[in-house]
Amino acid sequence: MAIITVEILEGRPQETRTRLMERITDAFVEVLDAKPEQVRVVIHELPRGNYAVAGKPV
Repeated sequence: MAIITVEILEGRPQETRTRLMERITDAFVEVLDAKPEQVRVVIHELPRGNYAVAGKPV
């Protein structure tokens, strides 16, 4: 079983997050020769004020 954790900034629509989870699953199935039922995808959404680049909050 594979568990994939993705951290992205909050604010993307559910449709976009669903498409991302589907494509990540497809990639693992193809590369690892796994069954889709063996792949878990977890998305953690980060509040924009809790993420910084070069010390500056995004």
